[in-house]
Amino acid sequence: MKKILKILGVLTVFMMMSFVAADFYSSMTKVDYVEGSKTLKFTTKLNTNHISDAIKINPNTAGFEAEVKKYVNNNFDVYVNGSAKTLTFTGSQISGETVFVYFETGGVAEIENIKIKNTILLGAFPKQLNLVNIAYKGQQKTMNFQRGKEVNEVSF
Repeated sequence: MKKILKILGVLTVFMMMSFVAADFYSSMTKVDYVEGSKTLKFTTKLNTNHISDAIKINPNTAGFEAEVKKYVNNNFDVYVNGSAKTLTFTGSQISGETVFVYFETGGVAEIENIKIKNTILLGAFPKQLNLVNIAYKGQQKTMNFQRGKEVNEVSF
């Protein structure tokens, strides 16, 4: 019985160590359609340390927001009904370990399909997973992005 308990104890320690050593890399983007203004509003949630490592700037410096804006503009593209949309950065907010990035695009009367290219943090972290949840007129669609699958498309 002691031998079994000892083996179980060792296995438990190894299992706990495997969870500690793994780091999880992800971003989450929420897309809301505002019918009154014909606007798609984006809120992207990133880990502060991960985005800071990717853009090589301390989040406590004055230039952090400008670098995040540039990074998101270079790593997130939206096409509605086959037409490329220009993204307008509207701000960011650091809340502890999380950075929220806000941007939008206007002139979206109807959505038949939406295609997104999302390479946020994929170059810095090979196991990065990016999720995008889109809410449009009572429907919700989810897209997944990772290395090798940087572009996704859904229809409404």
